[in-house]
Amino acid sequence: MMSDITIFLLAILWDLTLGELPVLLHPTVWFGRLIGFFDGHYRRRSPALDFIGGAFASLLVIAFALAISRLPELLPLWFGFALSVYLLKSSFAIRSLAEHVGNTIREDIEEQRKYVSWIVSRDVKSLDRAHLNSAAIESLAENITDSVVAPLFYYLIFGLSGAIIYRAVNTLDAMIGYKTERYLYFGKFAARLDDLLNFIPARLTVFLFLPFGPKKVLEYYRRARFKLNSDKPIAAMSAVLGVWLEKKGVYRFEGEEPKLEDIKRALRIYWIVVGEWIALVSVSEIVKSFFVQ
Repeated sequence: MMSDITIFLLAILWDLTLGELPVLLHPTVWFGRLIGFFDGHYRRRSPALDFIGGAFASLLVIAFALAISRLPELLPLWFGFALSVYLLKSSFAIRSLAEHVGNTIREDIEEQRKYVSWIVSRDVKSLDRAHLNSAAIESLAENITDSVVAPLFYYLIFGLSGAIIYRAVNTLDAMIGYKTERYLYFGKFAARLDDLLNFIPARLTVFLFLPFGPKKVLEYYRRARFKLNSDKPIAAMSAVLGVWLEKKGVYRFEGEEPKLEDIKRALRIYWIVVGEWIALVSVSEIVKSFFVQ
């Protein structure tokens, strides 16, 4: 419907002008608290039972996300429309991602270390300046998929439910999708589902980097065999910037040593890539509306 493009554009406008929703009113927080409740109350038993328990808890969170996404259909027209904009906005984060990464551009290395620790899961205490710069750029590149491309891709394909369910799955992975003793089996279902949902969006993200130099981007993409999805946009960003990006013991893409200025360059590339994606989704929604009508 034509309202889909209107909802999309208003959600984008909200994000770019107002930023994030209040924490207590953010659906991602609700998903996190719900899986946190199950995680805290489920006593680990055996690999099989832990997997079943984690899958059941994850499916309950997904069902909750689906129910939330269908609420606008039960409300009067304008209330439902406003709630749709609100919920869609909650599924992606364009401005806040740029702000968080921008905060890592600090001359004082201890200040930079603090802000980098807020956006990556690795221990930053022993990282030198170059690896701190790399971590910030890696986080930006990887989250282009998680925070922008994927939720809007699923909105384009499945509507509001697709975007909200993706955000719920991504939240599940962020909270329990770890290969630790506690979560190896309990979080396996969520981690694999997140991998599945990110498979196409991660490669779409690489596609958005092609205008910066298709030959080198594709060359680095072919080298990205360390992870199923997350290393693909990192490889593309490394190719475009011409700097090495490395997570020690996991992956490394060759180039010049990353400097603070390269984080600024990465942010400029980020805004161009996001602009490309917004344009593509907008055109696709308009074209789709003609077929629906």
